[in-house]
Amino acid sequence: MHLILTGATGLVGTAVLDAMVRAKDVTKISVISRRPLKLTDDRINVILHKDFETYDKELLQKLEGAQGCVWALGISQTQVNKEDYVKITKTYALAAAEAFKDLTHTTKTKEPFHFVYVSGDGSTFKPGLFTPIFGRVKGETELALAEMQRQNPTTLKASTVRPSFVDWTGHEEIKPYLPEIGAAKNTFATLLSPVAKYAIKGRWSPTGPLGRFLTGMATNMWEGALDGEGVERLPGGFTVVDNPAMWRVLDQEAAGKK
Repeated sequence: MHLILTGATGLVGTAVLDAMVRAKDVTKISVISRRPLKLTDDRINVILHKDFETYDKELLQKLEGAQGCVWALGISQTQVNKEDYVKITKTYALAAAEAFKDLTHTTKTKEPFHFVYVSGDGSTFKPGLFTPIFGRVKGETELALAEMQRQNPTTLKASTVRPSFVDWTGHEEIKPYLPEIGAAKNTFATLLSPVAKYAIKGRWSPTGPLGRFLTGMATNMWEGALDGEGVERLPGGFTVVDNPAMWRVLDQEAAGKK
């Protein structure tokens, strides 16, 4: 299976790339990135790309046969102004989904293209006066993707996952590839990690399980297990997965293997 990944230099994207490399059924990984990456796996093809609002014919030819994408490209609302935050969070994702939705037509599969949008805890479809920018904009993006899927049911299957406290502290394999996080944030995460694991697991998103779950969403691995608490299906079939639902699915899988 051929998958696409964006945001591979970020925290979540690094975790997803590690999970994709470990997935035996993933035969090719197309990483779309603004800058070169130091990677050794032969299945990884890094495609340098500057403008995430447009995808020309040459680039799409490099993506031919891809069956899914994890859209992990993002930025904190504290790092940019509102206009740039909307562009990076919403505009880029919608442009990619529109461009990628016909990629499976180059394969023999009749499955629609799986576009997995990495959102976040706090995203909402009903923002209030005090809803932060990220919650409002990511909610708007999710609704726009849902509408795109509703209009293109045979070519696009979109979904969103809403991680909470993304914890990298126990994921040794990805630490050499992580962006600069800072001593204060590292210390905070190290102290919070055991508390989150045992006291608020539903709000804990360790990068190992998170990367695997997102990869599974792109490969349609969890389709039969998703329905239940923490999963919302919008008109047209767009799937919203909250962090507790991710754990429910992963725990069920672990129990089934025992």
